[in-house]
Amino acid sequence: MKKIDISSCINEIYLSLCIMNASGAICTTDKELNNLLKSSSGAVVTKSCTRNFRNGNKKPRYFEWKMGSINSMGLPNLGIDFYLKFLENQEIKKPIFLSVSGLSMEENFFLIKKANLSKKISAIELNLSCPNIKEEILGNDLCKISNFLGKIFKFNKKPLGIKLPPFFKEKSVENISLILNEFPITFITCINSLPNGIFVDTNNETTVIQPNNGFGGIGGAVIKPFALANIRKFYSFLRRDISIIGCGGISSGKDVFEHILCGASAVQIGTQLIKEGVSVFDRLRKELILLLREKNYSSIRNFQGKLKIFKKF
Repeated sequence: MKKIDISSCINEIYLSLCIMNASGAICTTDKELNNLLKSSSGAVVTKSCTRNFRNGNKKPRYFEWKMGSINSMGLPNLGIDFYLKFLENQEIKKPIFLSVSGLSMEENFFLIKKANLSKKISAIELNLSCPNIKEEILGNDLCKISNFLGKIFKFNKKPLGIKLPPFFKEKSVENISLILNEFPITFITCINSLPNGIFVDTNNETTVIQPNNGFGGIGGAVIKPFALANIRKFYSFLRRDISIIGCGGISSGKDVFEHILCGASAVQIGTQLIKEGVSVFDRLRKELILLLREKNYSSIRNFQGKLKIFKKF
């Protein structure tokens, strides 16, 4: 039987499997990270870390239903020193993406400088789409975005990508792409959860999470069309050497296929990983291979970015 190649490259970072975890999904503690290191995922992404330990928001702060999830976690993490020390003591056999999410631009500079000192880190994922960031870095102020990235790349030597929020207008994607194209960015991750959602418990007539008056980020299957749209738009506007990591609504091999068809080089799993555990990577790998075999594709490169426009015959 012909072998199916489901490996990928994020710029020059090789992934034996084009599927990894999303930051925030069971990747905070040493036990969780060890499970990911032993899993079949193509890479490991750490929890978005800050300078110091954070408890995060009060519980309940995460809730799932059939079509999605809602959360207002508040960046709970063990601090960058924990993650750097943990990685230093591990035998690493797959790429490690350190996710950082400072509460200010100055804190992000500190985190990226510190990450540059570790040989165990393959790439840095700079999370600029978390509502906990004090400064409106990714607003409409393109000059501020450009200045911020310009300062980072004066000292950063590691492959660096940016985790982006969902954009709902083509012009917004085009504008941010024009800025990103000016810098040696390795990848983008899109999308983060849809902000300011709410889910109602009709029995108790209440919200289902406590922080932020019940408002939170929406993830899971319900956000997949928005993720695919962002991937497709960024694929058309970004330089070809900037890889796209798709994230949002993946629960099957078919979903992985759709993300790659729209232009992603690899994908991240969040809500479904929380539901299913690390065995999800094996299942998705098998489903993706089966689908590619049915379609007579030998590699994800056969169809990546080749989404066709519907035509009535």
